[in-house]
Parts: sequence; C-alpha cells; structure tokens
Amino acid sequence: MEKQAELFSADIARILKYKDRFVVVACPACQANSSSKAFNKFDFTYVVCSKCQTMYVNPRPTPEILQIYYSSSQNYAYWNKYIFPASENTRREKIFRPRAERIAGICSRYRVKMDTIMEIGAGFGTFCEEILRMNIFKHIVAVEPTPDLANTCRSKGLEVIESSLEQLNLKRHKADVIASFEVIEHIFSPREFLLRCASLLTDGGLLVVTCPNVKGFEISVLQELSDSVDIEHLNYFHPSSLSQLFTECGFEVLEVETPGKLDVELVRKKALEGKLDLSKEHFLKNVLLERWDEVGSVFQQFLADNMLSSHMWLVARKMKPAKELKK
Repeated sequence: MEKQAELFSADIARILKYKDRFVVVACPACQANSSSKAFNKFDFTYVVCSKCQTMYVNPRPTPEILQIYYSSSQNYAYWNKYIFPASENTRREKIFRPRAERIAGICSRYRVKMDTIMEIGAGFGTFCEEILRMNIFKHIVAVEPTPDLANTCRSKGLEVIESSLEQLNLKRHKADVIASFEVIEHIFSPREFLLRCASLLTDGGLLVVTCPNVKGFEISVLQELSDSVDIEHLNYFHPSSLSQLFTECGFEVLEVETPGKLDVELVRKKALEGKLDLSKEHFLKNVLLERWDEVGSVFQQFLADNMLSSHMWLVARKMKPAKELKK
C-alpha cells in the first residue's frame, strides 16, 4: 500500500498538469449554477450546491483528460498487478459474493427479465465471476475502460467491452440489468451516464448503482480528511439528490438505502491516528473512544438503518415509453 500511495501521488501530479484545461460545470444533480466552496484537496476545489446540497469538484477535468488519466494510471495498473490478486479471496467473500447475492435478490423481488446483465466498471472482474457462478443470467458482459483491468477480465473468460460508457455503441448492446458499483462518482456527467444506461436497458430493466453518500456520517464528519474524497471522485450525491437525478433521467426509483458498515470505524481510525481532533466533540469522543466496545457497532447499525451511512445503494427501473404505458 505504500507503493500504491506513491503511484497515486504520481497520478495526481500527472492530471494536475492539465489543470488549466479544467472546465466549470453546473451541479451534476440538479444543474443549478449556485454553490459555495467546501474545501480544497489535492489542489482540487470541492463545492456544495446551494439548491440540493450535492458536493462536487468544480472546475473539473474534461472527459478527454479523464480518459488519459485512467488509460495511463500507474495506480490502477499496480492495483491490477499486485493488490487485487493479493486481496481477491477476501474481497470476493466480503464484498463481491454478497453483492452478487444482493443483485439476485433484487432481480427476483422485481421479477425482471434475466437474459443479460452488464457491469459498468467491472474492474478485476470478481463480481461478474460471482454472477457467472450463480448461473442465473444467460449473458454476462463486463464493461471496463482501463486496459490492464480489461485484460484481466478477459483472462477470466468473461465477455469484455473495453470502452467507457460514453463510447459504447448503444445500438449493438442491450441489457436487462445494469450494475455499476462505485462508478457514478467518477463520471464527468452523471446525467449523461444515466441517460446512456437507460438507452442500454430493455424496457422495465433495472439499474443498480452504489456510490458515496455525502450526507453520511463518515464524510460529514471527516470532510476533506475522508479517504472517499479523492481526485477520482467528482460527484458526491445523497439519497434525495441522486433519486431526483434518476427520476429526471427516466427511471422509477425503487429502493434507496445506506447499508454501510465502516463509517464509525473509519472516523475512529482518524481520531486514533491524531488526524481528527475530538477534544471538543464530546459525543463523538464518548461513542468512538470511551464506549467503543459497548456502542460502536450499535451506532453503526443506527446509521445504516436511518440513511446516515456514507455508502449508498440505489435501485431503479427504466420507465416504459408513454405509448406502452397507455396500453
């Protein structure tokens, strides 16, 4: 991880060479143009929308700069070669198998057609492997734009489209279910991302997205100290703003929840490392330090149950065209 941090720093330096070409954008959720500055980090400026309270990077790298960044990232290449393989068994058990089981349950609950599932941002391919193992879809398609990761997916026998969603041929590909884990926060235009997902989905198909919740405990408390705040994450939605964006892009929002498990642990870690001062935060000091063994897990469950975790899931269904709705 020390080597990874070194390479990530090199990636940051490389993208900042293009800073004079960054562009100013409206709020990625509601398109309002009024915002207030939250903080600076990595020489990026993070602002909060005055209308919907979504946080976002502004100005930000253009799609062309982002494509250069991801295609040449030393950090991603290192993860693919060393960290993902070393941690795959644990990540499979703790993250990807539960995700696959959760997706299967969602599909069953909403009785969606299960011909083709597409993962946007397939990474190391572990989720697609788990879905393949379950044998519930006829076709599994991994969409991954980063060359090294796309090659890893191919080596696992997966059907791979090495492309960003923006460059995907919408006429050639269709899916009944699209899953996209921790991707929408990376996208230059989340609205365009959702509209393209809608074009890829069959009518009534499902889109399942996970991303940070800017109003969750960990991000709300830590702000720029949060590891969820980095140069790759351009958009920080919350349940209301993300739901509104989905609705405006032609989806019916079916479920929104924040089933995170790590908020209090991550905040506690920053305090123990001396990076977060709790000397005047008496409640947090009591929960995170003085009574940790007694109430830590209970407090985390409270956050998850009340939409206050910083990890968010949203499930939505593509609405059928108006003509079909009248029939």
